[in-house]
Amino acid sequence: MPSQTVLPRLILASSSKYRKELLSRLHLPFEVLAPAIDETPHPGETPELTALRLAKEKAIAVAEQVPDALVIGSDQVATLDGEQIGKPGAHANALAQLQKMRGREVVFHTALCLWDGRCVDKAKAAQVENVRTFVTFRNLADKELDAYLRIEQPYDCAGSAKNEGLGIAILEKIESSDPTALTGLPLIALTTMLRNAGVAFFNAVNR
Repeated sequence: MPSQTVLPRLILASSSKYRKELLSRLHLPFEVLAPAIDETPHPGETPELTALRLAKEKAIAVAEQVPDALVIGSDQVATLDGEQIGKPGAHANALAQLQKMRGREVVFHTALCLWDGRCVDKAKAAQVENVRTFVTFRNLADKELDAYLRIEQPYDCAGSAKNEGLGIAILEKIESSDPTALTGLPLIALTTMLRNAGVAFFNAVNR
């Protein structure tokens, strides 16, 4: 009989379709539960700390509903000159964002938390990491920026551009240690955390 490894229950604490698509690349069975938390930054909180705090809070909020599971929380904060850039929500806001960012470098903080509900000591249950991505936007005219937005309508994306889609055409350079971080879920960091939690990706089959 082939040996089998029982995977712990894996939960993605997110309502993001982008994170769901990224996690599916790992070929692991998982569920999705949206966390209900306040994502407002705290006064005086740095963008990195905001992203790290929210990633952990998302994971914990779902872990409270599903004991003994591995729960993935992630959050992304985009910054220009240290100022946070949120999701535009509408065309006019998105155009204003792109006008402000053109020809400039924007830093995306993508924070990740893997919460292991199996840990008896909850102080050791969380693995957390922030992955920074440095994105330089092309210095494009208003007409081009407006046309891009009307085609792709990235109004639910911080920074008003989908790098996995047509938005790549308005970017000049991307620098990061993890190519999936910019889309919202750093898979290199996540696979490391999952391995630390005992998840085996490639099990040899005994015959």
